[in-house]
Amino acid sequence: MKSLTTHFVMLVQKENKTMPKEVAIKNLIFVDCEGHGPAPTLNDSALFEFGAVAYPSRQTFHGKGATKETFENFDTWILSMIEKGFRPLFVSDNPAYDWQFINYYFHLFLGKNPFGHSARRIGDFYAGLVGDFTNASSWKKLRVTAHDHNPVHDAMGNLEAFERILNGER
Repeated sequence: MKSLTTHFVMLVQKENKTMPKEVAIKNLIFVDCEGHGPAPTLNDSALFEFGAVAYPSRQTFHGKGATKETFENFDTWILSMIEKGFRPLFVSDNPAYDWQFINYYFHLFLGKNPFGHSARRIGDFYAGLVGDFTNASSWKKLRVTAHDHNPVHDAMGNLEAFERILNGER
């Protein structure tokens, strides 16, 4: 039986058949946003912040304020975290919320989103592994770093839980 890490990488490869296994797992960027409104255009951009953690290096980025400089710096950081020539994979607790902010501000300030038009939800991955479509939140008990609404801490906790899932914990 293949390990879960290998299985996950094979799923990633299915989407981008030319991406080697060892590269695919390195291109995961865990993101958490702390918005102050229900959508980017209803958000207080001065108070907006987000955190990102690269897997497997665990290097972090903390974006404060929705500004061109913040998103230029984030773009540069992302490019330094991934294998040249490959797209980073956005991973989140709730990409329906987090991705919309990142996508909007990248397009507003840079005219592009390095993550493209897709994201991965940890809860969906977990639900598939346990074979229960409705069990999309139990994985949160596997976080090591406390979920305290500091976006870097929250992204790190999500990465830690994901890593524990890959190692077979449920």
